Amino acid sequence: MRAVVYRETGPSSVLEVVDRDLPEPGPGEVRVRLVRAGVNPTDWKFRAGMMSGHDEVTPGQDGAGYVDAVGPEVDGFAVGDRVWLVLAQHGRPHGTAAEQTVQPVEKVVHLPDGAGFDLGASAGVPAVTAHRALTASEQGPVRLGPGALAGRTVLVAGGAGAVGNAAIQLARWSGATVISTVSSPEKAALAAAAGAHHTIDYRSADVVAEVRALCPGGVDIAVEVAPADNIGIDLEVVKVHGLVSIYANNGGDEMSVPLRAAFSKNLRFQFLILYTLDPALVRAATEDVSAAMAAGALRVGEDAGLPLHHFALEQTAAAHDAVEAGAVGKVLLDIADA
Repeated sequence: MRAVVYRETGPSSVLEVVDRDLPEPGPGEVRVRLVRAGVNPTDWKFRAGMMSGHDEVTPGQDGAGYVDAVGPEVDGFAVGDRVWLVLAQHGRPHGTAAEQTVQPVEKVVHLPDGAGFDLGASAGVPAVTAHRALTASEQGPVRLGPGALAGRTVLVAGGAGAVGNAAIQLARWSGATVISTVSSPEKAALAAAAGAHHTIDYRSADVVAEVRALCPGGVDIAVEVAPADNIGIDLEVVKVHGLVSIYANNGGDEMSVPLRAAFSKNLRFQFLILYTLDPALVRAATEDVSAAMAAGALRVGEDAGLPLHHFALEQTAAAHDAVEAGAVGKVLLDIADA
């Protein structure tokens, strides 16, 4: 099989396409013949030097394809099943930038009828992150679905990004009113296509004034991508007992929080990353994301506010570079015909 690998961290030039023996699944594992693989910011960041410990790495956390071999002690999957993957390379040397990958069944999810491989490969990290941002609770898994967020208002920072797009779609599906901040009219159009009821261009508008006009009582949840820049806005617009979910460090690695302002609202701050998330929370997220796919509530493509950028497996280095350069939309590797 063909696979993309790197043996040392560094720029995208360390990536190469190689031929490797076909891996065989062990107990509790299945082998997936990949059709599409998703590329996320963590892929290039790991490759650039954030991760070590393996002699050879095949990058890629997300993908979609067909089960083509089943190991012992596996229930619920059969050869030919359409599936999507989540956290495929977490804790393992070989992810989804390959023609086949062997994965434990807990990282493999049935792809609903009617959901394409582009959608399956785009879900993974972005959609599960968005789910956690919307449901963060100290009391265990909280589920999304029709009516789950009815009567609530969600503010999504950066609604044209992959996580922001998924957060808008999942919140809208669950009955929330969604406000999204964006940085241009073009990105406003993408956030609106994803389902945002209102968009605010933070480069030309007073975000606090605009949000207060739309939601005088304050928003229930802020899904935050740039906390260093936006914490002042969040403290102003999130309501008492509200939630600020922080999933990225765009704009800076340190955040200064005025404590009295946060105290006065009894705010909860949820910092989240999938790689240490409790497996029960990941499972709850994948179940809800699949349900949203099945309902047609989670989509990809220009008309869903998430333009797709396709690269061949041999162009994985260019795909990494595109993500690092801030490509608007979702970057995918086309590994095989559906």
